[in-house]
Amino acid sequence: MKAKQISVFLENKSGRLAQVTRVLGDNGINIRALSIADTTDFGILRLIVNDPDSAYLTLKDAGFTVSTTDVIAVEVKDEPGGLSNVLEILQQQNINIEYLYAFLQKSTNAALVVFRVEQLEQAIKALQDNNISVLEGSRVYLL
Repeated sequence: MKAKQISVFLENKSGRLAQVTRVLGDNGINIRALSIADTTDFGILRLIVNDPDSAYLTLKDAGFTVSTTDVIAVEVKDEPGGLSNVLEILQQQNINIEYLYAFLQKSTNAALVVFRVEQLEQAIKALQDNNISVLEGSRVYLL
């Protein structure tokens, strides 16, 4: 029920984000979702891609500082309060969310929310016990 996220450390310089996307595109790797957090000097680009193992090796070979992280991808109803329901389940289990990002799946009329939490297995169990759909990584990579 986990998905692999690629994290890339980027200097806060013009063109660095374009270089990452170019390297991935030139190697047939498709970005499914992304998030970037930055400071004055650097940023961390977080990616869900169709082939995380290849993306990791490709970016590493291209000279980027890259790592992988296990995350969970949760389907959330695209309606008012949809995300709140999921967050309340995690809060009731005292599961801390380090960060999250989301994108809309038009085909299912649901949002897919990617979570990085401290207690991954506990979060998966709590969500599944409450009938929240936690997607397999292989399914997320195909979206």
